[in-house]
Amino acid sequence: MTTQTVTLTGLRAVYGSGNRRVTALDGVTTGFDSGTFTAVMGPSGSGKSTLLHCAAGLDRPAEGVVTVDGVRLDRLGEDDLTRLRRDRIGFVFQAFNLISTLTAAQNVALPLRLAGRGPSDDEATAALAAVGLADRARHRPSELSGGEQQRVAIARALATRPAVVFADEPTGALDSTASHQVLRLLRGLVDGHGQTVVMVTHDPAAAAYADRVLLLADGRLVDELTGPLTTGEIAARITDLAAEPSC
Repeated sequence: MTTQTVTLTGLRAVYGSGNRRVTALDGVTTGFDSGTFTAVMGPSGSGKSTLLHCAAGLDRPAEGVVTVDGVRLDRLGEDDLTRLRRDRIGFVFQAFNLISTLTAAQNVALPLRLAGRGPSDDEATAALAAVGLADRARHRPSELSGGEQQRVAIARALATRPAVVFADEPTGALDSTASHQVLRLLRGLVDGHGQTVVMVTHDPAAAAYADRVLLLADGRLVDELTGPLTTGEIAARITDLAAEPSC
């Protein structure tokens, strides 16, 4: 039986008030199966990043329920929510967010140190080896390419062995060669290690690496594509979506 690492039920997110009130999510219900790779796409302002932030516990929705690894986030206080994010959720962003004064290995070990664990050198090296960078463990970010920095960020996200990795435009700052390296890495984590990955992207070529593509528009889930998918098929559906009138 397939289990879902993350579930979203009736998710509604609202920002501002009065004439500036914006509904970023409007009753979104979906889930992310364990050991799968899901891409979330949609036009600018469709609610992609809001969905990711609510699913990851970075923002609290106005209504609805988010469950991560069997835990309802709405039932957690801020301290418990912080611990869950630290221990069970990995984050990868467009900006690598590495600390410039630390080596790659030290950056990878940082979440474990913040969790009160004293990680061994072997743990950090193993995480870097998983992303193909064992030989770069002592290099600082300035000595690494953009693609290598993002791979260090992925190793850091994996350091706590999270239930799910959320990636927000992880290839947005990379050239095409580095982008494909990062996407192949994420795909390999799913196929080889059963990792659950949820990625927000605007790029159909990136989304084609996923098992499933969720399409959002005006804060609503309007379509779902399942793989294997080609870049052209995804791009065509995005084009059709952009041409459809808003409800």
